[in-house]
Amino acid sequence: MPRLLAMLLTAHFFCMPGIHAQSNTSANINGKYRNAFAEAGYSQAAIDAKVDKAYKDLFESKAGIYFEVGDSMAYVSDLKNHDARTEGLSYGMMVAVQLNKKEVFDRIWRWSKRYLQHQDGPGEAYFAWSIDPTTLKKNSEGSASDSELYFVTDLLFASNRWGNNSGINYYAEARRILDAMWKKDGTGDIFNLINTAHKQISFVPEGNGYTWTDPSYHLPAFMEIWAMYAKDGHEQFYKDCADTSRAYLHRATHPVTGLNPDYSEFSGAPHDTRWIPVAFRYDSWRVPMNIAMDYAWFAKDAAWQQEYAKRLQQFFRSKGIDSFEDQFNLDGSRPASILQAGGFKKLRHSIGLVAAVASTAMINKEKSSHDFIHALWNEKLQPYEDGYFDPYYDGLLYLFSLMHLSGKYQIITPETN
Repeated sequence: MPRLLAMLLTAHFFCMPGIHAQSNTSANINGKYRNAFAEAGYSQAAIDAKVDKAYKDLFESKAGIYFEVGDSMAYVSDLKNHDARTEGLSYGMMVAVQLNKKEVFDRIWRWSKRYLQHQDGPGEAYFAWSIDPTTLKKNSEGSASDSELYFVTDLLFASNRWGNNSGINYYAEARRILDAMWKKDGTGDIFNLINTAHKQISFVPEGNGYTWTDPSYHLPAFMEIWAMYAKDGHEQFYKDCADTSRAYLHRATHPVTGLNPDYSEFSGAPHDTRWIPVAFRYDSWRVPMNIAMDYAWFAKDAAWQQEYAKRLQQFFRSKGIDSFEDQFNLDGSRPASILQAGGFKKLRHSIGLVAAVASTAMINKEKSSHDFIHALWNEKLQPYEDGYFDPYYDGLLYLFSLMHLSGKYQIITPETN
């Protein structure tokens, strides 16, 4: 991987040049969210219908991923892997709070809290990341740091949107996770979700997983939200983490293709694991969308983010907007080892990656970005010819991207009550 040695040796917790105070074009300042679909020529009625259909396909159809349990709970399932995982549960809650679906949000939260949140011990307030929703047997007691990151942000937004007096004290639930996080000191081999020395989110807050990271877990926009609404006395730390993530992403993305590894060191250099050779694969897809959200909400690293979006779009355009595959070496070549999904070991033109790349149209405002918007618009969330279907990961990234590009994925402020 071409990397300038100086970049790899940059101190992990300092901002890189070019990261400045947020622009007055950011949604946090002006309260305005671009509707990229409208800019590309689609009517508001068609846009609303597109988002509504995607939501109903995932949360209200028989082929969907949302399952109600009794009269007060529900879960989101990764159907192809036959489990429910905190990733999808926390994503489902984000969808619900953004689209003002309070009952759906509350049901998922109650189920997650009851069956996955540790109520005592070293991991108290953290969540077991995977469970069999039929037997309710946990597949792991360990936690995935990005899920807690989402849960806290979900709950803070819910507190802002619905208040805390309608059955669930959302703010108190968010603070419980955060306050417990700050007490984790390695006892029982459990740590803070964020590696406090590097000011970067850990891969997992346990054991050796605390010493490296996942690029797709870097959500500087969410760290800014914590600084604004958590009110737990760690505001400056969260702001520092946001800027550290922005600087880290400079280093973690390839200087030509814009691609990033699934896992990395805190320096941004790829991290080797025994289960997957280094490449741009499924986790990696989320990075463009995370960068696009940070640009739209805060625009504190606008110049680099604009350059990144052009670089990434140029790469995927070179591979064919309607045909690019979903796994690459970081230099853009085809990897020797293909990671399977749902029992299939096959490269595809995956809708989840199409969605993530399309979201960069929020950053690159050149008319050429409309090609990626149109490509997403024309996608259909349906099985492939060989039977493979992933309404969970592909579906949620698809819905997220539709929400972003339509201006429906927003900072939820207390004023929206």
